[in-house]
Amino acid sequence: MVRVDIWLAGWRPYLLLGGLCLCLYLPGMRAIPVLDRDEARFAQATRQMLETGDFLNIRFQDEARNKKPAGIYWLQAAAVSAFSTPESTAIWPYRLPSLIGATLAVLFLFGFGRELLRGLTEEAAAARMALLTAVLLATALGTVAEAHIAKTDAALLAAIVAGQGALGLCYLHARGGRDLGIGITVTFWLAQIVAIYLKGPVEPALAIATAATLSIADRNWRWLRGVRPIAGLAATAVAIGPWLVAIQRATGGEFLAGSLGHDFLSKIGGAQESHGAPPLYYLALSLVTFWPGSLYLAPALIHGWHRHEQPVVRFLLAWIVPAWVVLELVPTKLPNYALPLYPALALLAAGALVEGRRSGEPRWERWVNTAVAALWALTTLLIAGATIVLPIRFGGVVGIVVTGIVSAALIVLLAALLYRRAGNAALLAALTLVFVVPAAGRVVPHLARLWLSRDAADMVVREPGFGGVPLTVIGYNEPSLVFLLGGRVRFTMPDVAATLADGAEALVNDRQAPMFAQELAPRGLVARPLDSVHGIDYSNGQWTRLTLYRIEPK
Repeated sequence: MVRVDIWLAGWRPYLLLGGLCLCLYLPGMRAIPVLDRDEARFAQATRQMLETGDFLNIRFQDEARNKKPAGIYWLQAAAVSAFSTPESTAIWPYRLPSLIGATLAVLFLFGFGRELLRGLTEEAAAARMALLTAVLLATALGTVAEAHIAKTDAALLAAIVAGQGALGLCYLHARGGRDLGIGITVTFWLAQIVAIYLKGPVEPALAIATAATLSIADRNWRWLRGVRPIAGLAATAVAIGPWLVAIQRATGGEFLAGSLGHDFLSKIGGAQESHGAPPLYYLALSLVTFWPGSLYLAPALIHGWHRHEQPVVRFLLAWIVPAWVVLELVPTKLPNYALPLYPALALLAAGALVEGRRSGEPRWERWVNTAVAALWALTTLLIAGATIVLPIRFGGVVGIVVTGIVSAALIVLLAALLYRRAGNAALLAALTLVFVVPAAGRVVPHLARLWLSRDAADMVVREPGFGGVPLTVIGYNEPSLVFLLGGRVRFTMPDVAATLADGAEALVNDRQAPMFAQELAPRGLVARPLDSVHGIDYSNGQWTRLTLYRIEPK
């Protein structure tokens, strides 16, 4: 154990965790095409910021994007300025803030986790628990996925871990009668400011819910003095006030109406953009999004139930339970919404694993643990099976790479089931690496029929006439095509054919092709097909053929 403890001292654990994150998050960063629909919208809006020099207004083509603050766009713009150009269609620079954000979240969780867990055990054991906690977050498929996507959630996760970690230390110091350093308070409020610039009220709302739950349960609000709420709120107002005033003026007062009214409140009141699901959706989905750590889901929750009187466990339950209940009840549901709760769940799981099985464990606990382990094993088999089924279904790499993934996964699956009580961090890391590295770097980028916009863009740019006027696109409205064609796209309806000139080109969904031709006929024009691509529009699940036409006289 001495040799292990050497690696938990100083900068070494941060180096180990940083290396693990790079191994998990770098594969596929370049190769996976731009995703619909959110990633493409974020990336194209960032590009337009760079092209216009307007870093206040957020626009996707001519549409104002007043749903989110500008923080993530500024980070993406900085990454593109440093490593690329707005003219490039490479998506990886736009993804760098997400990769860095996910990595920082893991490193922050280790640092804060080690301090939080000192209340449960000795320092060396707390460091080992914190390392396991950080590995659980780093390897979770939800974290891995968000690290690969150029949008808000991975960067927000880093701010949430910092903010909630500082709040937890404030609570524990107050419970223990210890003085709270000013650095923890400053960290808390800086995290709130960063989170507001990234995604508005999400982290402040989570912090308020956590603090209110603890204060009501303990019947004591005095511990919040350590946060210095008056000074912190004043500093937050100074930090975000000028930008908020400027964006309200620039948008004619539409920003707050769009972000808080249309986006935030509409998600609470109804299933926005058809993203509805029944209650317990996130609990069921966590078997996948928290995988492979979902193997320890039952021990974590049971441990929290039995140890709820311990201050650190009370804090973690206050972090998880109110927010999780709200998420399950809110009609609009997306997988990434539960991501801010996974750090607390990982801390609970680590505590349960280190504590081990309790003597006199009730039968119902054994049944629950066995049921969750069986569901986890089934989830693992389904994930492994997807690496075979997806290439067969959508075209891609099937062979020794995929066979190796499945074989290695089954071996590690057996080992994980045998040693799941030990909570082996290396085993968790190996299991995720076995899937993520080949899948993200090799399998997913080669799912040919899944990347319809990529194939359509390649087809369009091969034509010598592209690059002047925007391409007319009919019956296919995916933002990824806008990004891949540098914004030179005009989505419209078939009746626009009445205005197209001789020699113009149009990309048309075959479902709209007859109406398109019918609109051209009265003008003595025909649409001559140049080339076509076929695949699935995964945003709506429809198999689609897109044909590139040139308008010519009959």
